Amino acid sequence: MKNLYEAVMDSERNPLAHLPPAQRFQIMATLSVMWTVVFCTSAGAWLWFGEIVTLHVLLALGTLLTGQTFHAAAQVKSYRDHPAPDGTTRYDDVWGA
Repeated sequence: MKNLYEAVMDSERNPLAHLPPAQRFQIMATLSVMWTVVFCTSAGAWLWFGEIVTLHVLLALGTLLTGQTFHAAAQVKSYRDHPAPDGTTRYDDVWGA
């Protein structure tokens, strides 16, 4: 476990080792802030679990409704799909539509 920790956290052993020390420090400090935000946000999300679930359910329902609407619209036949019984063209076919 110690080797895994040092492979990530020890700037002399991780992939940033070939960079100058000042640049290594800047990158490691930026990464530490990023991971702090990630973990604090994920831990704080439990406080708003109901809101998060509600948001995801609404998002899923909206996506489902949009998909159902698009699918239903693709199934609708227009007058263009049914030729006239006498074989004549429709009025908008004259204009190349």
